[in-house]
Amino acid sequence: MKNRNRYWDCLDQAIDASYGGRADEALQWFDEALKADPEGAEAHNGRGEILWDAGRIDEALYAFEQAIAVDAKFVTAHLNRSELLIEDLGEYLRAMTLCDELLAGHQHLPRLERAVELELYYLKAKAFYYQGDLLGSLFLIRKALKLGGEIALYRMFEGQALFESAQFQEARQVLERAMVLDPESAHAAYYLGLTLEHLGEKDAAAKSFEVADALDPDHYPQPTPVEEASFRRVLRSAIEDLPKSLRRHFEELSLTIETLPEPATLRTGDVSPQTLGLFRGEQRRESTEPAAGTQNQIVLYRGNFEKIARNEEELLEQLKLILKNEVGQYLGLDDIALEGLGLL
Repeated sequence: MKNRNRYWDCLDQAIDASYGGRADEALQWFDEALKADPEGAEAHNGRGEILWDAGRIDEALYAFEQAIAVDAKFVTAHLNRSELLIEDLGEYLRAMTLCDELLAGHQHLPRLERAVELELYYLKAKAFYYQGDLLGSLFLIRKALKLGGEIALYRMFEGQALFESAQFQEARQVLERAMVLDPESAHAAYYLGLTLEHLGEKDAAAKSFEVADALDPDHYPQPTPVEEASFRRVLRSAIEDLPKSLRRHFEELSLTIETLPEPATLRTGDVSPQTLGLFRGEQRRESTEPAAGTQNQIVLYRGNFEKIARNEEELLEQLKLILKNEVGQYLGLDDIALEGLGLL
């Protein structure tokens, strides 16, 4: 038998505990709420959000689906489910299908208010982005901006997609606008720094990285500069640490160190400005010898390593990972084979 008064009292306690950072207590109160009313969509959804924050992804997805099962019109659970599928499970097609169902306005689903419509376009834009379809992503996020006006989060994402598309001048304008709309956006400040770096404005880029670090040091620490001589020294150590079966192939490959990907490389459309390394040349199979006169090389981008490695130990590990991957590319191994050999 439902006890709605008890349900709402438990829900209030759960929300207070959640805001206070007491996740375990919040889960207990959500469980109590569901004892009072097993069909409480708010409690199922609240449990999902706590579990999601705790990294318990499958349990969170189940909780969101439970919320939808008891109340198909509870829109927050729909949005949470789609975002989780995109951000944590990589189920992009399923997420986009669910978004399209909501956008179609079926009677049994939530009423499509403008704010929900914008969020669905944003979620679909992220799904396109993660699949490498930057044009599709830009189209959708701009549709959201056209319908909803200046929304800082959407402007920031537009700037991020423009940066990944190597449209640096336009990305700069959009990200600067995003910073005006939300000066506390560490993400926008960081991507502005990346963009300015590619535009050759090192001092301005450094200031943007400082802002991002000050706003969110856990996610956006300032780059750790590495002199080329030090980088080469750690690189030699990384090669020496590789299995002999991989190490021998460096006799057939040249290693080149560049600061950042060149514009000509980015214009191919297949390379992210944040890439750590690339294989250039002709692939070979293990059973064949490289063709005479073939110029095969691995290019490493020191400036991008500086953003993900805070010390030499981290740099060493990142170099080993990228070298394994690029040698795998040279050997013509697909992603499944690379993963099976521990090279991804």
